[in-house]
Amino acid sequence: MKILVTGCAGFIGSNLCDALLDLGFDVIGVDNFNDYYNPKIKENNLIYAQTFKSFKLYRSDILDFNNISSIFKKEKPQYVVHLAARAGVRPSIVNPKLYAEVNVLGTVNLLKLSVEFKVKRFIFGSSSSVYGNSPNIPFSEDDLCLNIISPYGSSKRKAEFWVESFYRSYGLCSVILRFFTVYGPRGRVDMAPSLFVQAILDDKEILRFGDGLTSRDYTYVTDIVEGIVKALNCSTNLETINLGNSNSITLTDFIKEVEVVIGKAAKVKIMPKQAGDVEKTWADVAKAKRVLGWAPKIYITSGLKQYIEWLK
Repeated sequence: MKILVTGCAGFIGSNLCDALLDLGFDVIGVDNFNDYYNPKIKENNLIYAQTFKSFKLYRSDILDFNNISSIFKKEKPQYVVHLAARAGVRPSIVNPKLYAEVNVLGTVNLLKLSVEFKVKRFIFGSSSSVYGNSPNIPFSEDDLCLNIISPYGSSKRKAEFWVESFYRSYGLCSVILRFFTVYGPRGRVDMAPSLFVQAILDDKEILRFGDGLTSRDYTYVTDIVEGIVKALNCSTNLETINLGNSNSITLTDFIKEVEVVIGKAAKVKIMPKQAGDVEKTWADVAKAKRVLGWAPKIYITSGLKQYIEWLK
């Protein structure tokens, strides 16, 4: 089985590539190594994958249709896992046009080529941001997503519509996976788990935005990777599925968990709440259990212990 993974050098993408290669699959990695954060980190993320002869890396942008088309023509992937995206809620407020271009048009490029080259299944990495400030807690996949509050969330929801339409128009079997606040080894350096853990380890100040009562459904990266692998092997034609820990934790309690695991108190500086921050994320994972046979295995304390040991 040959699988094309976009965003292969990123946090989730690189962990997925490692897992797929260990399982014996041929992996075609595509990444543009942009400077959203230090590209050297992304280079390091692929050190293990590049020890495999069954891994090929293409440095390409998903907006470059001709180049991506040439990759499909040469490699003829059977499956596509599309994880490449401009990430981050707050930066999307500053530059919404970029997010619309990459996250929507880039997805359309991949969908068109997947149809042209008869890809068997298209897996799209979406986000809990599509739920925004939905009043329906926990978030389930039948939510109408009428409360999106960021351009990032909007771009992901728009891309979901395109995935759905390509199944209905062209029969491209697809699974949309909505990820909930992923953390763990290689975690993005701009996200709270990375920022907080590193600051406390270094005896530096952390910034807590808002009153500390916003909550997130922190999900360990190995659980996310397992969900993606199961989605590749499922027999459904079109599904939207949450992948989350189903255990929402307030920001204040999350900081306390980090303090306990590290064994050191945090130096907290309270800042005003930032635009685009939702009040709560909390995944209903009943559908993931039913359709994929998937359930989270790593909960916050054990997840933080594993992550901190890796980080050290």
